[in-house]
Amino acid sequence: MPDKRPVGSRFGARWPLRRLLRSAGSAPATLTFIALFWILGASTSSLRSGPEGPWLDWAAASVNTVAGNPAPLLFCCFWAGGPAGYLGGTLLALLAGLPTERLLGTGRFLLAGFGGQIAGLLLTTGFAYLTSASIGDWSRALVSESFVGPVAFLAAAGAAASARLGTLWRRRLRVPLFALLILLALYGGSFSTLTVLGAAAAGALAGPYLAGRRPSIPRRLVSSRREARVLVALAVLASAVGPVISALSSQAVGPLSVLQYLFTDVEVRTPAELAQVCGEAADSAQCIAARIQLRAGPAAFFLAILPLVLLAVFSDGLRRGRRFAWAAALLLQGAMTVLAAVRIGRLLAGNEPGTLAPGTGNAVALVLPMAVPLAVLVLLILARGLFSVTAPAGTYRRLAGTSALAAVLLAALYLGAGLLNRNGFSPAATPALLAADLPGRFLPVLEVTSRAPGIVPESLPAVLLYEGVGVAFWVLVCVLLLRSFLVPPYSPATADADRARVLLRTHGGSTMAWMTLWAGNSYWFSPSGNSYVAYRMDLGVALSVGEPVGPRDELHSSVEGFSAFCAANGTTACFYSVGTQVRDLSSGLGFSSLQVAEETVLRLGSLAFKGKRFQDIRTAMNQARKLGIRAEWTRYPTAPLAVKDQVYAISEEWVADKDMPEMGFTLGGLEEVDDPEVRCLLAIDEDGTVHAVTSWLPVYRNGAVAGWTLDFMRRRSNGFRLGMDFLIASAALSLQDEGFSFLSLSGAPLARADGETEDDADGPPVMDRLLDRLGETLEPVYGFRSLLAFKAKFAPEYRPLFMTYRDPASLPAIANALARAYVPDLSLGQGLSLARRIVTRTA
Repeated sequence: MPDKRPVGSRFGARWPLRRLLRSAGSAPATLTFIALFWILGASTSSLRSGPEGPWLDWAAASVNTVAGNPAPLLFCCFWAGGPAGYLGGTLLALLAGLPTERLLGTGRFLLAGFGGQIAGLLLTTGFAYLTSASIGDWSRALVSESFVGPVAFLAAAGAAASARLGTLWRRRLRVPLFALLILLALYGGSFSTLTVLGAAAAGALAGPYLAGRRPSIPRRLVSSRREARVLVALAVLASAVGPVISALSSQAVGPLSVLQYLFTDVEVRTPAELAQVCGEAADSAQCIAARIQLRAGPAAFFLAILPLVLLAVFSDGLRRGRRFAWAAALLLQGAMTVLAAVRIGRLLAGNEPGTLAPGTGNAVALVLPMAVPLAVLVLLILARGLFSVTAPAGTYRRLAGTSALAAVLLAALYLGAGLLNRNGFSPAATPALLAADLPGRFLPVLEVTSRAPGIVPESLPAVLLYEGVGVAFWVLVCVLLLRSFLVPPYSPATADADRARVLLRTHGGSTMAWMTLWAGNSYWFSPSGNSYVAYRMDLGVALSVGEPVGPRDELHSSVEGFSAFCAANGTTACFYSVGTQVRDLSSGLGFSSLQVAEETVLRLGSLAFKGKRFQDIRTAMNQARKLGIRAEWTRYPTAPLAVKDQVYAISEEWVADKDMPEMGFTLGGLEEVDDPEVRCLLAIDEDGTVHAVTSWLPVYRNGAVAGWTLDFMRRRSNGFRLGMDFLIASAALSLQDEGFSFLSLSGAPLARADGETEDDADGPPVMDRLLDRLGETLEPVYGFRSLLAFKAKFAPEYRPLFMTYRDPASLPAIANALARAYVPDLSLGQGLSLARRIVTRTA
């Protein structure tokens, strides 16, 4: 029986600690490494400032030491460069080393770690030698640096262990890892970052061989629209973070480090430094640049990177599919690209104050980094279809109004407080001087003007006022933007969906009625206002989502009214996944029908799963009990983050392993699970691991929930094998105890129970054969027939579901509309492959 305790009560701080302790017991190499790490550090007096003297020949790997003494290739991971390195290395070993060794085994863990570390050092050394003629300054910087620490070892082992994970988790680990390492290598360009990148790459290549298989190229880069949005957001975030990394590092020499001079070229100066720079040459380019930088004081850096900060904020909106974030990021990225190109032209012409990074004095080295902002701009343009989520009307008008009010108040504060503290500025502040300086408090430093500052703050209150107003304003704007991405999305059908929800709760509907409230549906309401039909409109076909919803005595008039509505608008009416009553009513209007699915229903009240035919169900429940797996009810919107993340990962893993995209229409995904009225039943073990999940849609009758319909079904690939049997049986018994009368296991598209005939259907035989072939073709991918066979073990009632249509000549258009409704993300190549397989099977 499902556990009645709230699911969140078992996901406290003890859960990750318990998993960490369990990993420690099966990771002797990691624990030994941590002990040696600290023992060697203490015995060689390296804990404070890293290894010194003769120990450098054993601990520090560099181009010169690798060429002369190979010992550091193996032993550099046992030392660190100082206290931060020892603490960080230990923490990384605990978080990454323990689970990695548990996945690979001790022998493979050591082989992957040491092998990847050696490969990374050799690759970096070879790169420095081979490129010394073409990237001299960068190569010379690489030759002068050394590497020490366990990061390369652990990165290589972690990348190798990812080969043993499922498709989704492998992607979720590798994409952020390599995105970060490539970012550090291209912008920082140090010997250490290149070594870690090479080690991780070697580990990723060796991982499949260590797992006993050959490397394979993934069929698809992304598994769903959500994953695609995350990747685009990650690319935008990386393009924003990279120049900041370069600007914060005094040793940044990577090939893209020049972008810091295009987007973040600010050096904070004091009044004394300004006087020293200017001297007698008050009109020199260096003096003008110093005066511009002084206008913002220590806040100069924030204002200089303001466009990059906004891009990072917009990346969160992109991750959530927000249309406003896409448009804003596109405009900002375009503007930054144009401004960077202008600055490049001025730098090459010698008309721009400032200096370039080492190695960027030639035009090629300066122009090539422009490929990064251009690539991000093109990516945003190509991915525009992913970002269709809009906020309710007025959201951004209110945001703009709040921002404008904040700007006015802060400007008034600056002028008023500045006058009150006029002697804190040099020269003494006047209304004219403060007003002239006001725009510079809010706008990026180097994009306003080359005019020298009129006033300079000297006292502490003046400095806080001078620097604080702009930062406070933009922090507020960023917070407002982030909050706007959390506002529930809006579509033109939102008001209709709310109205439909009220009618559904009042009058009830079929077991599929809750699907009529899903996003993407349009609505036709009866003249009485008590009934509605949810439908999808595509290429002239109005495809209903199940049966009409409303009072049963209005069912006939609803079928007739929707048909007349479609005829009046020149569209083809098609009632899809309807029962025998609607099929008979539409038949009286001249509609033909085809069976398209089989629904399975369990009657509750005396269900006990006793007898020989329920042996498999009892086996699943007994095994779950032995493994300490419990069934627990929750609601996805209010579930703990640890649960939501696992459910999301299980779902994405399931989709990633398919040759075809995830289906929709009458098959729900995570978006449909994220509903406060939808219940989720989880199979969870004692460690808090979610093995399987099912979602259940409410079925209203006469103003109350009378039963539940199974929708979302996902199981962890390496989890409890009988998770679905266990969850469905547990749900049936639990809901029976709660007093509900039935449970629908939902319909299985393109599948029929054994012995079913088509005597009741009057569609063309060729269409029936085509649907059969389509079901056979999709079976290896989606398993509809296997799903129907699986449900048979619960001994359900079988109810056929039909598609009814008026004109057989409209069947090609209806088939196309169905395909686009179920698989809207089907690519051209996948569509052609599917069509070829159908034709081959039909011939």
